[in-house]
Amino acid sequence: MRTSNPAINEKVFSEVYNTASGDSKMTIEGTVNKSFLLLLLVFTGASLTWHPEAESVSGLMFLGMIGGLITGFITIFKKNISMYTAPLYALFEGLFLGGISSIFEASFPGVVIQAILLTFGTAGGLLLAYKSGLIPVTENFKLGIVAATGGIAITYFFSWILGMFGIDLGLGINGGIYGILFNLFVVVIAALNLVLDFDFIEEASKRGAPKFMEWYASFGLMVTLIWLYLEFLKLIARLQSRD
Repeated sequence: MRTSNPAINEKVFSEVYNTASGDSKMTIEGTVNKSFLLLLLVFTGASLTWHPEAESVSGLMFLGMIGGLITGFITIFKKNISMYTAPLYALFEGLFLGGISSIFEASFPGVVIQAILLTFGTAGGLLLAYKSGLIPVTENFKLGIVAATGGIAITYFFSWILGMFGIDLGLGINGGIYGILFNLFVVVIAALNLVLDFDFIEEASKRGAPKFMEWYASFGLMVTLIWLYLEFLKLIARLQSRD
């Protein structure tokens, strides 16, 4: 199995396969329930920083960004405590998302609800397509998504580095048609990462991962959903800025 999500990959699960039995095994139902709980925590955190005056909650937003980064890495490297760190990650990311969403909404009214609907609509549609077999998750499909995701990560990294020297690669909100096309490509790849996550969670539950991996798998799914939401947010903002 292969997935480009850094939180859910073959190495992670190979360390814990077949180490549990009976009720202590990971299940799809348990993972779904925990994913809904993490989503609730994300929305709870976001409600604390969703404010018309984004500057008034900038401190909490920064706390959420740093806290999410730290708890995210802790969860990845200490997956056996993910039942504690994954909820914290969700809360922190909620704080960040609420703040950044307020900033976007102030400049592009309506962008947030559109991004939310597109994110969950895309996730639901891809889940149905995956379960019905419309999207065959072959090794070549996995390799392509992993390679594309790696390329996106490298592009964003170099864009950030070059931006420090005043060099613009056109990936900002006002990046023109190139920025829109790139953003569309990233949205597609982020969405297809959900298919890899669905496939990985299903396979992991079949192969006997321990119960705590439900929390870890839910955390990995949140990573992809948050990425997809942020990309939709930027894409819609770009399109509105051209009107």
